[in-house]
Amino acid sequence: MSASHFSLPQAEGEMTDLVTEAVDELVLRCARYALPPAAGPDDPAGSARHHALAQLLVLVQVERAAQQLADRAARAAAAAGAGYPDIGRASGISRQGARRRWPGLITSGTPRHTPSAPRSS
Repeated sequence: MSASHFSLPQAEGEMTDLVTEAVDELVLRCARYALPPAAGPDDPAGSARHHALAQLLVLVQVERAAQQLADRAARAAAAAGAGYPDIGRASGISRQGARRRWPGLITSGTPRHTPSAPRSS
């Protein structure tokens, strides 16, 4: 069992909005950089299609990168003493879901931080 319990921020919807806005800005920048417009101004449908496909390509890469970063963060949390209940709460899934997503993350060899006993004066 973990030493402290992770709790979600009160304004989870605000966090989602903030992250969505930041990712949207990143996607637009990356799409313009990675795939400059192929169609000219005389083909607005081709330009819109190209833009949408460029965004999709970047979003798939963002999804892959986010998964890698989530895996890294879950390993770091476990190494710092978090248990599956905390990891599940942080990732928006149940303890069992976290155990299925990251099997073997918490083992008997995983370092555990235990709360210090109160000191007497």
